[in-house]
Amino acid sequence: MKNDLKELSDPIKFHSPLSIENYSAESLREMLKLMILIRKTEQQLALGRKNGFIGGPVHLGAGQEAVAVGISENLRKTDRVFGGHRSHSHLLALNPDFYKLFAEVLGKKTGFSKGMGGSMHLYDKSNGFYGSVPIVAGTVSLAVGSAMAAKINKTNDIGVAYLGDGAIEEGVVHESFNLAKIQKAPMLFVIENNLFASHMHISLRQPSDMTSRFAKANDISYKLIDGNDVVAVAKASEELIKGMRNGNGPALIELVTYRWYGHVDWRDDIDVGVDRSLEDVVNWKARDPILRLSKAMIEDGMWSEEQEKTLHCVFDTKIKDAWERAMNDPYPSPDATLKYVYK
Repeated sequence: MKNDLKELSDPIKFHSPLSIENYSAESLREMLKLMILIRKTEQQLALGRKNGFIGGPVHLGAGQEAVAVGISENLRKTDRVFGGHRSHSHLLALNPDFYKLFAEVLGKKTGFSKGMGGSMHLYDKSNGFYGSVPIVAGTVSLAVGSAMAAKINKTNDIGVAYLGDGAIEEGVVHESFNLAKIQKAPMLFVIENNLFASHMHISLRQPSDMTSRFAKANDISYKLIDGNDVVAVAKASEELIKGMRNGNGPALIELVTYRWYGHVDWRDDIDVGVDRSLEDVVNWKARDPILRLSKAMIEDGMWSEEQEKTLHCVFDTKIKDAWERAMNDPYPSPDATLKYVYK
């Protein structure tokens, strides 16, 4: 396999604090808070699954928070965002209502989808999240359709599809690249390249570890970025999205990152199938997007360890209260299936 990602896929690289020069202090603080909130929300979901309170599987994205937070920094509530089976962060970056997410995953009627969707069928249209499904690449073509609709209706909104390096191997993705380009749709393809598709490393699946080579093949503008650098993600996506809103057609951003947990549930699996060593996991955790931003802000004097400690305490209390509230919420009534499925 060709290592076209070079240093970006090397777990011992990019451990230093981020470059935050000329970036709004307020935006940095908000992005840090949101990443911490998403991390803590997923840690609670991991614990809930481990303790048997969650009936279905949960696919966690701890370690990848910078992707959704950086992208969402440049989105509007009227944009149309689509996700997949690992989309807690995609939804929370648009609307950090962790209580409703807890309720949804627990199957309670107070959840985002009235308890009908669980972890993988999420929906929050009022905040721009048009849905996620567990079918790999199942929403990519829908996102392109939404981008085409935005263009036809001249709303200046965009479509966004989050997908992983494994989804690149689905035929519908390549059809979507082609259609978006031909139609000049305002469509952003966000590839979270964490090097593993379920249990198999990219080196066993593809001739190159760089998935943005397909953007080249379709003459689509693209950027290849360290996905654990939230500032770099925000800046790169801002440039691409600005071009899309100005009528430049689709764009693709490949973000190299790493998930801390195994493919599914709470286990911090080392053996996810192939070639994932404890050393690699430890080194990727040192590349933590939250830690790197926090250190940079503390060094710059716009943040302090005391402020962060206080923030963690506040979030821990809020997470605990929201989980207990969701646990005590009612389940949907037996007739809810017919009521919401069949019209």
